[in-house]
Amino acid sequence: MKLILLGAPGAGKGTVAKRLTAIDGSVQISTGDILRGAVQAGTELGKEAEGYMNRGDLVPDSLIMGIMEQRLQMDDCKTGFLLDGFPRTIPQAEALKTLMNKIGISLDMVVNIDVPRDVIFDRLCTRRTCENTKCQAIYNVKSMPSKVEGICDKCGSNIVQRADETEVAIGHRLDTYNEKTAPLAGFYEKEGLLKTVTGTSSDVVVAAIEKALSL
Repeated sequence: MKLILLGAPGAGKGTVAKRLTAIDGSVQISTGDILRGAVQAGTELGKEAEGYMNRGDLVPDSLIMGIMEQRLQMDDCKTGFLLDGFPRTIPQAEALKTLMNKIGISLDMVVNIDVPRDVIFDRLCTRRTCENTKCQAIYNVKSMPSKVEGICDKCGSNIVQRADETEVAIGHRLDTYNEKTAPLAGFYEKEGLLKTVTGTSSDVVVAAIEKALSL
């Protein structure tokens, strides 16, 4: 499958993507993970992107599109891919459409995961992430805490609250999403690719996607 997953930060795109990859071997592509890894590694891209990410702002298209062109042409994308958190703006969507035409790739569907703002705010405020860039397991202090407080169950590294998941940063990220990213639903509806799924459960979202794709 070749999908784009839309939805506000905390809507569950990453969780849904991981569930879907198990169905047919499609690879999850998250620009957020790629950029956070670059920040941790101290690369030139990471240093440039870090300031934007910590403020909850969008990383400039000039940084993102170069990453995506390289990533989509890697061997593991031949089976299929799930774009998690990209594109985020209409210009990015237009640039992605041009890129895909250039390299001969077509999308099966664009899924918009619709979750209430108050649910998203609570999820992100209580979320914690493993600081090991090779792991980055996600926990929630309320619904899915680690076995030992502050320590990752999978690799033993520290788990932390990301700088962009403080209350101030979350509010800014959601406002930015509503202003710049939410209009993507209209863009892809005109392209005839959009399916909106309303639900706070990943089970509901995954089942709806499977049904739509006749999997």
